[in-house]
Amino acid sequence: MQFFIDNWMLLAVAAASGAMLLMPVIRGAAATGLAPAAAVNLINREKAVVVHVGDEREFAAGHVTGARHVPLDQLEARLPEVVKNKALPVLMVCASGGRAQRAAAQARKLGYEKAQPIAGGLKAWREANLPVEKA
Repeated sequence: MQFFIDNWMLLAVAAASGAMLLMPVIRGAAATGLAPAAAVNLINREKAVVVHVGDEREFAAGHVTGARHVPLDQLEARLPEVVKNKALPVLMVCASGGRAQRAAAQARKLGYEKAQPIAGGLKAWREANLPVEKA
């Protein structure tokens, strides 16, 4: 016990450096989803359906070309009428990716096993210079 008392500062530095080393791992786990380039592959090769889960204003301001609009709060009721084939990949997107994560989880519960969020949302899509259209 005397060792811990005598070397408290050394222990604090070790704990702080360990926390700093773990921070990228923790942040990386929070940003899961499909990269925009991989999403384009799914759209082109497997006829993936892009569903924008933001509100009406966000959708009108800009969305992935060809995306269908289903606000997150209406997803459970409207997704089955928008995407009838549950075997198709369904890509969820919103402004930054947070709501798309929740939407993908909700879609998987509805039976859309290939539902995935686009990592980084519309922001990452634009940064990759991929096409965006306005309503």
